[in-house]
Amino acid sequence: MMYDVMIIGGGPAGLTAGLYAARAGLKAVLLEQMFVGGQASTTDKLENYPGFPEGVGGPELMMQFEQQAVNMGLEIRYEPAESLELTGEIKRAKTMSGEIEAKTAILCMGAGRSLLGVPGEQELTGRGVSYCATCDGALHRGKRVAVVGGGDTAMEDVLYLARICEKVTLIHRRDQLRAVGRQADAVRNNEKVDILYNSRVEKIEKTESGVTLHLNEGRTLDVSAVFVAIGTKPESSLAFGQVEMNSAGFILAGEDTHTSVPGVFAAGDLRKKPLRQVVTAASDGAVAAYEAQNYLMEH
Repeated sequence: MMYDVMIIGGGPAGLTAGLYAARAGLKAVLLEQMFVGGQASTTDKLENYPGFPEGVGGPELMMQFEQQAVNMGLEIRYEPAESLELTGEIKRAKTMSGEIEAKTAILCMGAGRSLLGVPGEQELTGRGVSYCATCDGALHRGKRVAVVGGGDTAMEDVLYLARICEKVTLIHRRDQLRAVGRQADAVRNNEKVDILYNSRVEKIEKTESGVTLHLNEGRTLDVSAVFVAIGTKPESSLAFGQVEMNSAGFILAGEDTHTSVPGVFAAGDLRKKPLRQVVTAASDGAVAAYEAQNYLMEH
């Protein structure tokens, strides 16, 4: 079967692209590895998505994205793309069940959390080291935990954990937070939060009650778990060597979402852009579907 549009990734960008493509009458398929929603589905509460004055739960919002797209006719396959062929006239994705062909492709693989890169981190992932506070925070309810980072994601994690944990220690390598505004102020003023500035985690060791964080200057911190929130890295490996990227691996595509390959578009967090939020990912998805439609009409 030949599709008009093949969407790789089911976060806000991919689901919106699927919604717009299907609504335009295009035969569209979306490939997702595990569950739709991307990082948004692991966010406890979104306060800055328009239309929800009291905020909205990330998982709930993404479920609505999915249902709306499916209602419009989007086909969602829960099987990851193992490889992509993007440079030919026909775009192909290889999956465990076979090969999928389409006339256009929209890349929406998103971005994942960055690692600290210190001894003990990978060995203890899932055993005291986590990258998703809303996923694993409840496991440490009423206990002392730590968050590493200083940006918006770290602030979200700290505020969520402060609601359910006894104490939250925020570890930041600089002398001031990168995050600004309401959330940063809420973290500074929260009596359950301690902030360690000019601090770095250099090693993580397992203990009976959790983990010991070895910090610079010989300091240690014992916590039930540490949540790492130090940034993101693009999940663009499937497109390496096929579309133009920057040195960090973010795909170079303008506001029209066109990549360096005709008929291939990039939307959401894996695109080089100044702001990565649900609302900007959704915007990218809508534009990408519109541009894919124009491409099909012209070719």
